[in-house]
Amino acid sequence: MSNKVLVTGAIAAAISLAALTSVDAEAKGKKLEKCYGVAKAGQNDCKAGPGTSCAGSSTKDAQKDAWMFVPKGTCEKIVGGSLKPKK
Repeated sequence: MSNKVLVTGAIAAAISLAALTSVDAEAKGKKLEKCYGVAKAGQNDCKAGPGTSCAGSSTKDAQKDAWMFVPKGTCEKIVGGSLKPKK
């Protein structure tokens, strides 16, 4: 029983990692960057810190650890935008 749980968990982790890797690779091809603190509630592009899972899981506007892709070079021009998560 516990072996099944471990294998299932490992498969789920591998799938999640592959999805994140492909999202980042796609963003690099489109010259996008992650911009923290600018997404509306539920509009983030991926994981937004503890208690969230992935896209659309941010709980408030301008959540400091939630990010979304923006065109490269524009994040820090947006009010509240940061290239790194804020505490």
